[in-house]
Amino acid sequence: MRFFLRSHIIDFVTCLAQHFIDINIVGRRPPSKNFSGDPEFPPMWTLLNETARESKEISPILAGPLLNAVLTGANYPHSLFSGVIRRLRVERKITYLKAAIIKGYLNRNLKKEITMSLDKSRLDVAYRMGRLFAALEKTQLDALPGLNSTIRDRFYASASATPGVVFPRLLRGYQHHMAKLKGGMRVNRERLVQEILKNCEEFPSHLRLENQGLFAIGYYHQMDDFFTKKPTIKEETENREEK
Repeated sequence: MRFFLRSHIIDFVTCLAQHFIDINIVGRRPPSKNFSGDPEFPPMWTLLNETARESKEISPILAGPLLNAVLTGANYPHSLFSGVIRRLRVERKITYLKAAIIKGYLNRNLKKEITMSLDKSRLDVAYRMGRLFAALEKTQLDALPGLNSTIRDRFYASASATPGVVFPRLLRGYQHHMAKLKGGMRVNRERLVQEILKNCEEFPSHLRLENQGLFAIGYYHQMDDFFTKKPTIKEETENREEK
């Protein structure tokens, strides 16, 4: 027996609901032919799987503290968060479930008030660095369609840990990629990058683990926003008239 809890059912249900609120984030993929879809309410084992390459490598002492956090509203175990950040450095791909875990930890444990989707008003340097990395990668993809690998595959780990070393180099490549873009796409991308860099006087030499989490969320939010269909001017006008 790991632990014993005594409470009312309503208390457990309330804590469970809060857990799903804490980890709720955009980007959940719907089912497709070869994919069952991201779960709206992820079971605990799917969260644990995000901390290790294989299920047999999951820490045997992680499930208990995670279940306790879910059922009682206690803080999430630090090893859940650090395990996901460690996997990100290796895999260099932030999935819906990894983003959900990071958001939940930052909100509940560190009171960071991370929003469900992109927050353009957020001033944290680490969050902005994540958004910038996404913008640089998207510019590369737009300029060189069909790439087998992007700057994320080569630089994610170092950019999220030591941005001061990596970003000057990435920005030089960005200028080269921008030269290949045309018309409105080029103008809009330049405006976005300028907006992200506003009030950022210098790139941090090093980001602590919690800020690497903010970097990951900034990157995830911005990439999701790139691939989210925006309403047309006509649709926005109709929505305002309906209100």
